[in-house]
Amino acid sequence: MLTFGAAVSTAHDHQQALDEVIPAALGQVGGAPDLVVCFFTMEHADAATGIALSLSERTGTSAIIGCTAQGVIGDGREVEEEPGLAVWMARLPGVSVRPFALRVLPLEDGVGIGGWPDLPDEDRASVLLLADPFTFPADSFLERLNQEQPGLPVLGGMVSGAREAGRHRLLSGTELLDGGAVGVALVGPVDIRAVVSQGCRPVGSPFAVTRGEGNIVHELGGRPAVDRLRQMLAGLDQHEQELLRGGGLQVGQVIDEHKASFDRGDFLVRGLLGADPETGSIAVADSVEVGQTLQFHVRDADAADEDLELLLTPVARWRPRGVLLFSCNGRGRGFFGEPDHDAARVTAATDAAPMAGFFAQGELGPIGGRNFLHTFTASMAVFCEPRDPVPALDRAAEAAPSSEQPPVPFQPPQAPEA
Repeated sequence: MLTFGAAVSTAHDHQQALDEVIPAALGQVGGAPDLVVCFFTMEHADAATGIALSLSERTGTSAIIGCTAQGVIGDGREVEEEPGLAVWMARLPGVSVRPFALRVLPLEDGVGIGGWPDLPDEDRASVLLLADPFTFPADSFLERLNQEQPGLPVLGGMVSGAREAGRHRLLSGTELLDGGAVGVALVGPVDIRAVVSQGCRPVGSPFAVTRGEGNIVHELGGRPAVDRLRQMLAGLDQHEQELLRGGGLQVGQVIDEHKASFDRGDFLVRGLLGADPETGSIAVADSVEVGQTLQFHVRDADAADEDLELLLTPVARWRPRGVLLFSCNGRGRGFFGEPDHDAARVTAATDAAPMAGFFAQGELGPIGGRNFLHTFTASMAVFCEPRDPVPALDRAAEAAPSSEQPPVPFQPPQAPEA
């Protein structure tokens, strides 16, 4: 049976914080954990090595990942604007736990990524990933991963808390990094379900792109895109129109066009960069394709609350055992006007399953079976007992060092033209 434990501390001294959280989490997990995840604010950044060593010594595992954060989440709380350290532990019988650290390597035709674990296609696998926004090209990496290992879910967040490269701290076992990415692949009998709340609600009607190029949409449903935008605006109430004037208008791109109808969770939400009444075109903060379905979305605190509540509705039926929550650093008390918004709602929906997380500078999670880097999102990994029986993995194989694939070459994406 899977067991989990989590705890959070606001102690200013990192050793005191560890003394508070480690026994509490170990008591919940009921033995030596197979995986430890730790998030800590920048007040504890200088003590990152000591934090990693203490976690390893006191839990008996080297399978540790962690990072600095603008704020941490745990025990149904969101720790903002004060020191915080959150620990999450998991016992995963029969699951192969494969920690890794990713390095950005220079190549003749660009850069590559080294350190990715070998994950055979027949394995049931999920990946947790923590990446530095200054040094790791998460968007391009996920795009390449979607092509080479389709269907492999990646959940996590971009490390936060610092304003310049080299100041973030990432943990991989007892190793300390100031860039790149760290993560863990989990292979075997654990059901990790993704919930990705993008904080928006759709408005108007969906239309197919009938003419466009790059990130410019000329026509939607056979008419100038600006006309469709005006049509949508005419149907909004006064509150929604005020939101749009404040920059709350987004564009949702359908990921899986094979569905008969589209709802929340079917759209990848990106910003609307602008509209040109003379040409009738709009610019989107991502590339679009002719034939792709788009629908305008509105974003505000009410929409974000509604979206999260709707997506959390089925979670109780999954019988969740543990949760990792990656919430955008643009959410929190300043956006919702109340403390602990995301944490409290996730806690209620999961029957207070042990949870930890952090406020991220970008969130990772799948939409329509493909992984993306999001903004203003609450992305969560919900750990459940496996739905289907999976043969127990060979423990000797688990103990063996994981093999790595060669560096994955890619070219950084070109910035979209407005």
